[in-house]
Amino acid sequence: MSASTAATARAARPAELPRTRRAPLTAISGGAAQRGSRLAVVRAPLHSKSRVPFLVLCATLMVVSLVAVLVLNTTLARGSYEMSALQGEVAQTAQDVQGLQEDLSAAETSLPDKARSLGMVPAENPTMVSLRTGKVVKGTDR
Repeated sequence: MSASTAATARAARPAELPRTRRAPLTAISGGAAQRGSRLAVVRAPLHSKSRVPFLVLCATLMVVSLVAVLVLNTTLARGSYEMSALQGEVAQTAQDVQGLQEDLSAAETSLPDKARSLGMVPAENPTMVSLRTGKVVKGTDR
C-alpha cells in the first residue's frame, strides 16, 4: 500500500474512541480456583469397529443390484425379440386371411356365371325341408 492510499484509508476511518481502563480480574468464590485447574484430562475416543464389514455389505449390494439390472435388461430384450417375431406372424396371418377373403369374394361373383355355363337355371319356386319341424316348406315361407 502506498503512502497516499494509507493516508486516505486513515482519513476514511471514524475517529478513535478513548480507551477506558477496565478493573482487574479477580477470582470468584466457588469458581475454578477452588475446584482445581480449569483444564481436565479427557479420555481419547474409543476406536471404532472395523469398516470392512460395512464395505463388504456395500459392495455386495452393488453387485447384486447390477446383476438384477442385467437380468432385467436381458429379459426385456428377449421379450422384445419374441414380440417382434409374434408381430411378424400376425402380419403374415393377416395377409393370408386377406388373400383367402379375396379368393372367396372372387368365387362368389363368378359362381352364377359358372352355373349358367353348366346349363343351370335359377329355381322359380324352390322348396326346402325345415330341420326344426321336418316338413317341406316353400322357399318364400321360411
